[in-house]
Amino acid sequence: MSTPADSDSAAPSPASRRRNVILLALCQAFFMTSTSAIVTSAALIGHSLAEDKALATLPLAMQFIAVMAVTAPASLLMKRIGRRDGFTVGVCIGLAGAVLAIVAIGNSDFLLFCLACLLIGAFNAFGQYYRFAAADTAEHAFKSRAISLVMAGGVIASIGPLLASFSKDLLPDDVFAGVYVMIAILYLASLATLRFVAIPRPGAEERSHGGRPLHRIMRQPLFITAVLGGMIGYMLMSLLMASTPLAMHGAGHGFFDTAQVIQWHVFAMFAPAFFTGHLIRRFGTPIVMAAGAILIAACVAINLGGFNLAYFWIGGIALGVGWCFLFIGATTLVTETYSPAEKAKTQAANDFLVFGSVACAALLSGILHEWIGWRAMNYAALPFVAIVLIALFAMLRARRRDAGLAD
Repeated sequence: MSTPADSDSAAPSPASRRRNVILLALCQAFFMTSTSAIVTSAALIGHSLAEDKALATLPLAMQFIAVMAVTAPASLLMKRIGRRDGFTVGVCIGLAGAVLAIVAIGNSDFLLFCLACLLIGAFNAFGQYYRFAAADTAEHAFKSRAISLVMAGGVIASIGPLLASFSKDLLPDDVFAGVYVMIAILYLASLATLRFVAIPRPGAEERSHGGRPLHRIMRQPLFITAVLGGMIGYMLMSLLMASTPLAMHGAGHGFFDTAQVIQWHVFAMFAPAFFTGHLIRRFGTPIVMAAGAILIAACVAINLGGFNLAYFWIGGIALGVGWCFLFIGATTLVTETYSPAEKAKTQAANDFLVFGSVACAALLSGILHEWIGWRAMNYAALPFVAIVLIALFAMLRARRRDAGLAD
């Protein structure tokens, strides 16, 4: 009788593949719930601990810096030991970070809190591969749907902001430390769930060092478009959402209102994933990504409308749906650019570039909010939206031209 561990080296059945997608979606839910709780509270914790308030979003930026730095090692480690064991290593690192964050808040130590966020970010680098793991285990026709369904697991993450709101006073003497107690519990739940994931260990072809050089893979127009979509979509989402709690605080809104805005934003990030895979199959990846870019532009227009709660709420929803379309579309494009032997290095290069841009955005978010304000930050997002739309238009023209030559 086989166990999940035994099946690491066996080819999965269709039923096992679908079960893996469900379990990975659950892991994604735990991962993104903790992340949304952190996004809701980290800037406010940083603001309370830092002497220089312009550094309020530095802890959040440290998470994304860690994602950028650990992305490649995480991919290469999973290439050697398999997805499940690699994810387990990552969750353990995140658990250590959550415990350290509790200690840092209790001691009012800003630098220690930054270090804790660095460890949590290292886990996040592993967690970002849940979507690729779903694509790896799915049959080709189910690939975009598998990615979408795993990302849809993040719908549960919409409770993260409320979790942060209700747990921030869990430890009365240390405001916000209770948030990281809940995050540690979510990480323990992830460890338990991973025991039932049954993804085969990398085969000989995947472990080989063959395939094209990375620079040739990265020069493909398809890869460039995918990376631009992923980078800019995630960067703008990070830039605007990391400073939303600060903007709402400055406009006089309470933390509960802020938590609700972030909650609906997170829900909007992942709820469309239930049907994004279907939209991609129906209309094509470029069209869905273009719709995402347009929705981010709509978010900017809404944010510029005023400082009432409704503007933050509706703008956050538009930003969430726009990110979902762009990011799932970009992930789907990336999976079309490599062979099995090239998978680990290509996925690592993609996520290094994506989360490098996100780290810069999170670091600059607090500084830009302090220096130029909320409205100017929104205006600055528009040229990046235009870059994505131009790249997608160029890709569509190239595809139509190639199709015409083939005829």
